[in-house]
Amino acid sequence: MPSSSLTRRLHLSLRRQLRHARRLSRKSVQLGLVLGGAALVALASLAFARLADIALEWNALWVARAGWAAFIVMPLGLAAIRWLTLRYANYAAGSGIPQVIGALTLQGRPVAQGGLVTLAHALWKIPLTFAGMLVGASIGREGPSVQVGAAVMLAWGRFWKNRQLPLQGFHNNELIAAGAAGGLAAAFNAPLAGVIFAIEELGRGTALRWQRLVLIGVLACGFMVVAVSGNNPYFGTFAGSVLPSMLGWVLLCGVINGALGGLFARLLGKGVTVLAPLPWRAWMRAHPVLTAAAIGLVLAAIGYATHGAIYGTGYGAAAALLSGQPFGHEGFGLLKWLATLLSYWAGIPGGIFTPALTTGAGIGQEIWSWTGGLVDQRVLVLVSMAAFLAAATQAPLTAAVVVMEMTGSQPMLFWLIAAALVASVVSRQFSPHAFYHMAAGRFRRQILVDTGRARQSAGT
Repeated sequence: MPSSSLTRRLHLSLRRQLRHARRLSRKSVQLGLVLGGAALVALASLAFARLADIALEWNALWVARAGWAAFIVMPLGLAAIRWLTLRYANYAAGSGIPQVIGALTLQGRPVAQGGLVTLAHALWKIPLTFAGMLVGASIGREGPSVQVGAAVMLAWGRFWKNRQLPLQGFHNNELIAAGAAGGLAAAFNAPLAGVIFAIEELGRGTALRWQRLVLIGVLACGFMVVAVSGNNPYFGTFAGSVLPSMLGWVLLCGVINGALGGLFARLLGKGVTVLAPLPWRAWMRAHPVLTAAAIGLVLAAIGYATHGAIYGTGYGAAAALLSGQPFGHEGFGLLKWLATLLSYWAGIPGGIFTPALTTGAGIGQEIWSWTGGLVDQRVLVLVSMAAFLAAATQAPLTAAVVVMEMTGSQPMLFWLIAAALVASVVSRQFSPHAFYHMAAGRFRRQILVDTGRARQSAGT
């Protein structure tokens, strides 16, 4: 009897150990798959970043040699990119963040959800954004990196789920959110900003389960880029210090950038016809390619007048202003504001994150000029960058943390958050609804209409 009881206890213990080992094995495989997806997102972001750098370098070369050529290159280039977008990748237009937010609201509709973040759109998004930066549009790659990251992670998850491996416990929403936020973290070399973005922006109004593995995937994307490219802040390390009466400067920058950013978001949401005479509006909607060409002419005129300063992301201008160097284009912030607005209205793929930061830097320089140079330009530029981005996106925590990580300005984080919160409140007086979410609603409605038509066609 004792022998039989001992055997039974050993058998039960062995079964418990086997179950525990299986659970550990399953979790290890699941973690490995999430990290594998994060690695793919990081690699895609690094490749995209390199292409964007090449596009900006080539744009600077041809502008320096023949700036007048913009009057030919920009109208033809924007028209061609708009035509390709409409013909082959309609859901790749614009930033990419609204498409991701729209997809997150379509849980339970896998066909429509996948239609907004497909690998096909990602494959078009990258070269079309490259082309837009090459011709001189005032766009960035960070928003597109979000859509590309979401598409890569969703495709990766579906691949393994179809093979009955442990990622089958993840809903599509978690895969999309992890890839999107990871794409942002990798694009900005800012892991913490990716997590804040996921919670504040992607989680707004959507049902997301913030599993531990999702947040690990987001952080992994950012840290993998740090491991490859080094822990180098995007705009260099900020060397300014707190000003006397800092609260007053924060309020001033927050109010001015909040008003301009709120107006910017409202006009972005209204679309290209908002300022056009009524008789023109129907024609502009019916002829988007020609409208893009007309916008290209206006952008060429602004670019020619500023010797190309408003083209591309404006990274060089923002970095110079943050280091305290003079930037010799009067009204640069407002011109960059206008150029970014026009570039988005052209309907081409391209983000607004970095152009918005550059716009804020230009506005900060303008505020500094009112002081007669009595205070540190770098501080007003830094605070205005966070304030304008917060006003444009109405995501103040994301804006503050992004700017902090991109400039290595951790001691200024409190003031960045304060300025971002003030700007966000002021922005809502001009644009009550966040721009990304307004645009997401349009993409959501369009994909539902398109999938409905596809089902009807298949049925007939």
